[in-house]
Amino acid sequence: MNDTITVFKGDGIGPEITDAVLSILDAAGAGLNYEIFSVGAAEYEAHGALIPDDAFASFEKNKILLKSPITTPVGTGFRSLNVMMRKKYDLYANIRPAKSNPAVKTPFPNVDLVIFRENTEDLYAGVEEMIDENTAHSIKIITRACSERIIRDAFTYAVRQNRKKVTCIHKANIMKLSDGMFRDIFYEISKEFPQIEADDKIVDNAAMQLVMKPEQFDVMVMPNLYGDILSDLSSGLIGGLGLLPSSNLGCGYAMFEAVHGSAPDIAGKGIANPTAFLWSACMMLDHMGKQEVSLRIRKAVDEVLMEGTAITPDLGGSGTTADYVHAIIQRLS
Repeated sequence: MNDTITVFKGDGIGPEITDAVLSILDAAGAGLNYEIFSVGAAEYEAHGALIPDDAFASFEKNKILLKSPITTPVGTGFRSLNVMMRKKYDLYANIRPAKSNPAVKTPFPNVDLVIFRENTEDLYAGVEEMIDENTAHSIKIITRACSERIIRDAFTYAVRQNRKKVTCIHKANIMKLSDGMFRDIFYEISKEFPQIEADDKIVDNAAMQLVMKPEQFDVMVMPNLYGDILSDLSSGLIGGLGLLPSSNLGCGYAMFEAVHGSAPDIAGKGIANPTAFLWSACMMLDHMGKQEVSLRIRKAVDEVLMEGTAITPDLGGSGTTADYVHAIIQRLS
């Protein structure tokens, strides 16, 4: 596999955590080459394009993208670049693992779940129109083709990773056609995997169950909007968005990014937590067949978190980003 990857430095804390993660990858001996591009609002203001053409060309050549957070305006302005990238390259499977870490104290020490979020349709298809000045319509789109592939991926992952159960999340009691079809397809495909337990939960009940007994969940599969919401909820169970990585996989392309946003309120202060982005990079290394390097980085991070002297303020410490990165690199040497 090509060891050259494309890197997007985003907005806010994006450039800071990008530099942090690349330095750790280098220290760990990942053996990667980087084609690095600035993207987002700042790039637009400077050069008139949110993502330069040569950045797209780089991703299309290398097939692997490590993307830091990009600011998305709320209510006005351009649409989410994340959504655009997922649709442009058909990155249909958004995979978000949430696992408790003994070094991060929370009320939930036994969380170990993986969310499979369909990434290209549902309300995120962005089909909206103003009916009149007081009425807006947003269209929810669910198709058999997209539902089948994300559900089958979830079951396949469960088998390969020795997981026991896949849970379908839906709102079929109200949206009987769209979510009803998603649920029906789930049970059709479950018959292909008799060794994996299959069940389903209505999304609001799932949210309640996640904060009461999260250890009951293993692999979860769901349409786009529910996946966005419940994965953020899951991050809260393990200590926050600073600890939740993700991958966006399609047929030939792969994008890896932290789930959290660009945090402009702390940009430039030197206190950004790069853990989620680093663990996303570890998912990338696993995808590239560099599992040994990934394991070394994860072990070093766990040791730094457990020691607790160099962790960033969001995790209860007083360390800077540089302190945290230095501590990790020390354990890699």
